[in-house]
Amino acid sequence: MLRITVTTHPDGTTLALEGRLAGPWVDELRASWRSLVATRDARPIRVDLDAVTFIDSGGKALLWAMHEQGAALVASGCMTRATIEEIEKKSRERGGLTAAENGDH
Repeated sequence: MLRITVTTHPDGTTLALEGRLAGPWVDELRASWRSLVATRDARPIRVDLDAVTFIDSGGKALLWAMHEQGAALVASGCMTRATIEEIEKKSRERGGLTAAENGDH
């Protein structure tokens, strides 16, 4: 199961994810992301992965696509942080943005 909580702040929007980003839950996040991107303004989007317990290859691919579209991926756990670093490395290799360049501090 994956819980997706969208919170809008004056300085941007946060997508907080809780649970497993795998299988059918990847499609749920993709639908939420598309809806958010279609209606958002110029403020940044932050994807909080602190409460994510597992990410499959489809989840990683979606997070990479979200990162490429400007989302700042953040997490404090070792495994999730390693996944973010892997996504950022792939992005750099393809000429994309790093988290720092994306507005993540």
